[in-house]
Formats: sequence, C-alpha cells, structure tokens
Amino acid sequence: MRCPGWPLVAMLVPTTLIDLEYRIIPNALMAVGAALGLGLVAVTDPSKLAEHLVAAAAAGGFFFVVVLAYPGGMGMGDVKLATVLGLYLGASVIPALLVALLAGTLVGVVIIAHEGAKAGRKTAFPFGPFLALGGIVGLLAGPAMIDWYLEAFSGS
Repeated sequence: MRCPGWPLVAMLVPTTLIDLEYRIIPNALMAVGAALGLGLVAVTDPSKLAEHLVAAAAAGGFFFVVVLAYPGGMGMGDVKLATVLGLYLGASVIPALLVALLAGTLVGVVIIAHEGAKAGRKTAFPFGPFLALGGIVGLLAGPAMIDWYLEAFSGS
C-alpha cells in the first residue's frame, strides 16, 4: 500500500500560496508535513520506509548543495520542501524534481525573453510553487514516469 497523497496535497496548497505572497516556506508547515509524511509511510508501507528516507535525504541534499553554491538563488525553505517531498514520494521524487526544475527553467526563459537577459537574470521568483507542481506530478504519475524511463532506456 502506498502512502496516501491527500495530506501532501493539503500541505502543498498553503505552501504554494504563502511562498507566492511572502516568498517564504514556513518551517512549522514543513515540520508538520515531515512528521505526518514519515508517520504515514511508517504505518501504510513500512517496507518502503528506507526508500523514502533516502529519497528525502537525496532531494534535500541536492537542493542544499544548490543553496551552498548560489545562496541568493534559492532558500532553505526550498531545501526543506524538497526533503518533505522525498518523504512522501520516495523514488517518485526524482520525476517530481525534474518537473519542478523544467517548469522553473521555462518560466525563467520567459522572464528573460520578456525583460532582457540582464534584467531577467536578476528577477526573483519563488520556487516553492514549482516544487509543489512537481510534487503533484510525482504523486499522480511518478511511478509511471519511472517505469517509462526504465523501459525506454533499459536496452531490452
């Protein structure tokens, strides 16, 4: 049995709205989301707990490296949100992050095309909504996306 997705969606909606308006991802919301996600996986699919913990560490670690490399480009709230996505989604966090990065890049390209390269590169926009979009895609289609990728590139 998979971890139910409605608590993840219930956390992503206010996270997105808050990040859009205030440019922050609240620690309290991430703490509750992480505790609930961890508990749900432990109860609904304990055999997958290790996978979800590794996914959380990998997703959060990836974004933490980005924050260290370019501190002005992303905040620690995005790191925490990626970690929580890993807790809920397990391996499906991979397509979730891919969707988030592609969507954020597309919006960045549109901004640069509209504002010009110099001004567009300085335009800040919150990344939490893109992570939320990726989280929804990972929840709904993550396993199918992973299966498609493995079948397409397995060489058989």
